[in-house]
Amino acid sequence: MPSFSGKYYYTVDPKGRLIIPSAFRELISANYGPLLYIANAPFDRCLCIYPQEEWGRLQDRVRSLPRMNDAVEYFMRKVIASAVETGMDRQGRVLIPAAHREDAGINGDVVMVGLVEKIELWDRTQWDAVTDPSRIDAKAFKSMLGELGL
Repeated sequence: MPSFSGKYYYTVDPKGRLIIPSAFRELISANYGPLLYIANAPFDRCLCIYPQEEWGRLQDRVRSLPRMNDAVEYFMRKVIASAVETGMDRQGRVLIPAAHREDAGINGDVVMVGLVEKIELWDRTQWDAVTDPSRIDAKAFKSMLGELGL
């Protein structure tokens, strides 16, 4: 099963276009259809980019959940409702809608990270802040990850 991994630094141009890294483009073209879905992340100030097949899997999971659950309702409003369908142009770029750029605080330098079934898009400053090791309880995280077998 294909999976996204890696970290790439890019810049969103003034029109809101972003080049998809060649490794991601190759993975998408070899394993998925041409459509991509851009959505807000549920809890972080970043965007998620899903290939069509992975977006369909996420929607299938959401469909199976109880709609009266507050967490599910929040997820649907934050993620599902924010999704827009897009595709890459001939130069391998996608257009990040202005509302999405505003929601994620993206206005220039960005980081794209592969997270197995999706790509996250972060403002560079936000990324540096959330991945700063001094912001976590490393000992607790190490224990939790060990319990999960990682």
